[in-house]
Amino acid sequence: MTTSHPRRWLILAVICLAQLTVLLDNTILNVAIPSLTRELDASTADIQWMINAYSLVQSGLLLTAGSAADGYGRKKMLATGLALFGAGSAVAGFATTSAQLIAARAGMGVGGALLLTTTLAVAMQIFAPEEQPRAIGIWAAVNALGFATGPLVGGFMLDHFRWGAIFLINLPVAALALVAVLALVPESRNPQGDRPDLLGALLSTIGMASLVLAIISGPTHGWTSARVLVSAAVAAVVLTLFARWESRIPYPMLDLAFFRDRRFTGAVGGAVLITFGMGGALFLLTQHLQSVLGYGPLEAGLRTAPLALTVVVLNFSGLAAKATVRLGAPPAVLAGMVLMAVGLVSIAFSGEGYGGVAAGLVLIGVGCAVANPAMTHAVMSAIPPEKAGVGAGVNGTLAEFGNGLGVAVLGAVLSSSLTSGKSLSDGLGAGLLVGAVAVLGGGLVAAGLLRRADKEKQPALM
Repeated sequence: MTTSHPRRWLILAVICLAQLTVLLDNTILNVAIPSLTRELDASTADIQWMINAYSLVQSGLLLTAGSAADGYGRKKMLATGLALFGAGSAVAGFATTSAQLIAARAGMGVGGALLLTTTLAVAMQIFAPEEQPRAIGIWAAVNALGFATGPLVGGFMLDHFRWGAIFLINLPVAALALVAVLALVPESRNPQGDRPDLLGALLSTIGMASLVLAIISGPTHGWTSARVLVSAAVAAVVLTLFARWESRIPYPMLDLAFFRDRRFTGAVGGAVLITFGMGGALFLLTQHLQSVLGYGPLEAGLRTAPLALTVVVLNFSGLAAKATVRLGAPPAVLAGMVLMAVGLVSIAFSGEGYGGVAAGLVLIGVGCAVANPAMTHAVMSAIPPEKAGVGAGVNGTLAEFGNGLGVAVLGAVLSSSLTSGKSLSDGLGAGLLVGAVAVLGGGLVAAGLLRRADKEKQPALM
């Protein structure tokens, strides 16, 4: 049985600091787009690649990064990720052309993939099973904190410094985290020492990057454009080859037998739908706050704070973990996602006032605080401890996929509503309702499969 590391809470603080640098960068660039357009003479295509280079590389490498962490050592890969992320941030901060910034962002994506997989994998290694739900809750709360504070930090930095400061601020944080990782984090790896699955790594990277490229290109280039259709076709072919390869080799990077575990598939299905609904809905929410309610970018960021604050309070206090333990994973996931769906509905019908939005954000925050850690723990606990890096890679890949798909599909719902003559407010409301249905559906699917998995395990325990 896994025992807790004596310095586990200090180590968790260190890996959360490392993770926060990546999460801030996911949203901080958006507020700098006007400055980049002006000072680098960046075209619309340049701006898109500045944003997409990071997400494409990161999403494509998550499985490979998790597998490398399991095989070569999670501490080594965590330190490597911080070093790469810091180096990429330095290049980005002093970039003088769009091409330099795009290349730097791609390099940061490599470091980001290593960080997102190793932080969760390390957390699973240093905590005993009974403490893992709370540890994962804190890890998930840092996700929410990074999402909420990225635009705020970016807005503050741009008010006082040149645009490069939004990247250079990563350097002291990454350096501090690197020193702390080297001093405190214990090394762990797969004791079986499986052979590297190089072809699997190549296929998964190409396949996932192509899939994400197709999803994020749809709203801008059109779903029937050559770029989208070719990317989708490449993704379908390469991911099919990846699945066939993984099912035939004795040392697969991703053991497809995991998908026969109802607990794993329930958490996977729920995670995709929850990130689909939430990613798209929060994309629409920022437009609602600015275009309907008339807030500026910085003020709109502040107005989303109730969501992140609720998640942080409930997860850092341990209240959400206690509720999950008391209810059990299936009811906790269902209750959390019902609350999130109700919150989205509240925002959809909030009209031109902020009261309904604030209430909806609090409901979504409560739901996220309960459901997200429960599903993450279900994914990670369904995978053998020696494959913790791969489990974290699966979890991160699902989040990237669901989020990108949600933004694309709910954005398409908004565009369709506007084309049919609806107002912007009505179109945003329609998109939020679609997101609510997806979240509620994810809760029903995940809770049902998790409950069946629990019932199947009960006879074996008797």
